[in-house]
Amino acid sequence: MLQGGCLCGQVRYEASGTHFHKTFCHCRTCQKAAGAPVIAWVTFPREGFRWTSGAVKHFASSEGVKRGFCANCGTSLTYESERNADEIDITTASLDTPAVAPPDDHIWVRSRQPWMKGDGLPEHATKRE
Repeated sequence: MLQGGCLCGQVRYEASGTHFHKTFCHCRTCQKAAGAPVIAWVTFPREGFRWTSGAVKHFASSEGVKRGFCANCGTSLTYESERNADEIDITTASLDTPAVAPPDDHIWVRSRQPWMKGDGLPEHATKRE
């Protein structure tokens, strides 16, 4: 069981099950949602995820996608897609122990900011094949 939450501490969650799809995403939607050039994600089975405290607000960032964030401090927390309804992506840095889920690759590098340098991990122009 992994735990995590937002910057102000009001929103907390628990995630269990085998995590996968540990990645850095460079898409413009993630960049805009996080206000950062890249965001690290880790995926968990939806059935193993639950909010334990706080008010989560959701935003429909694109068709069939909603992003969860703290209604108080704005921390980006989750990404949920109707196409993968049995999964939930969690921002890796919101975990209490983010070191347990280091990214394995980069996705959407065609949108990577030109001043960001590669780190040797595998890169995918768009989504992972």
